[in-house]
Amino acid sequence: MTDLHPLDPEDEKIITLARSARARTGAAEGAAVRDTDGRTYAATTVGLPSLRLTALQAAVAAAVSSGAEGLEAAAVVTAADAVDAGSVAAVRDLTATAPVFRADPSGALVDTVAVPDAG
Repeated sequence: MTDLHPLDPEDEKIITLARSARARTGAAEGAAVRDTDGRTYAATTVGLPSLRLTALQAAVAAAVSSGAEGLEAAAVVTAADAVDAGSVAAVRDLTATAPVFRADPSGALVDTVAVPDAG
């Protein structure tokens, strides 16, 4: 995890979108991503018998299926103590350096998943 820093308005926006998606469906998690063109995608956990995705995996899938080639940032709103490793991996598949923000259910930033070292 990295030190918390003030978020820019675009990062606050994806936290708000993630929180809204979570509230709208009553899901345990909500997530949102912003692609390199500035478009945003929000999703919640998918728990079907034949398909299971974390909220962040679902948001990344929505971005990719809409043509996104990279991500600027991602956010997860959850009561969990950490962002699922598979969720972070989905973000890293598109952009290794995109920050992944974790916010609590109130929308308050809790931490940011560290970006891997380039070396």
